[in-house]
Amino acid sequence: MKIIVCIKQVPDTAGGVKFNPDGTLDRSAMLAIMNPDDKAGLEAALRLKDEFGAEVTAITMGLPKAEDVLREAMAMGADKGILITDRVLGGADTWATSQTLAGAIRNLEYDLIITGRQAIDGDTAQVGPQLSEHLNIPVISYAQEIKVDGDFLIINRQYDDRYHIIKAKMPCLLTALAELNEPRYMTPGGIFDACKAEITVWGRDKLINVKDSDLGLKGSPTQIAKASDKVRKGAGETVSLEPSESIDYIVAKLKEKHVV
Repeated sequence: MKIIVCIKQVPDTAGGVKFNPDGTLDRSAMLAIMNPDDKAGLEAALRLKDEFGAEVTAITMGLPKAEDVLREAMAMGADKGILITDRVLGGADTWATSQTLAGAIRNLEYDLIITGRQAIDGDTAQVGPQLSEHLNIPVISYAQEIKVDGDFLIINRQYDDRYHIIKAKMPCLLTALAELNEPRYMTPGGIFDACKAEITVWGRDKLINVKDSDLGLKGSPTQIAKASDKVRKGAGETVSLEPSESIDYIVAKLKEKHVV
């Protein structure tokens, strides 16, 4: 079994976010981590590797420093890492990102592609389903349990307050929830091997069946009208009242705001 896991290096929002003048994130100026949903997808692939001897390839699109997240994946147990990086790919929205990933993946053999449900820097949950459309393979989103039955996958798919049980023949694509599992830690030996391992780096020339008009900021139909950091709330109003007076005060404020 050959598994491709799409991972993304995302800003560590605990350290604050920074924007470029065009409204896109200034990723080079922020601390970065592996996207949590993607890490759960990677762990799912590694468990299939443990059980069936699968080959796991981690792939990401980003700045050259995104190599770090690939080495983290390899330290966890991925066999290969592929970085897609090129200036023409900068500023991509979900459409341009999925086109880029599809163009790269067309170079590879695969039975299963796993992506995270969504990235914490965009929260769109679009790249996985778009990627499946570009590659013309089935997609099962919001996977919370994965089983293999021969050439088929049996997936518990989260849906509101219940779940669907879906069976699909490989090749197919899954989008994983962060709640799917508890990702393993990197091992000392894995870290050592990952530091020595060679990362495959591809540019625009390796993308198959992708138009220039579908890449990067120019190929992104999403237009950002305005971007800003989190708006800080004011200190609010502080009052000191007896319990009986407090009730009347709260009710009056709710009526003033037309809440009740």
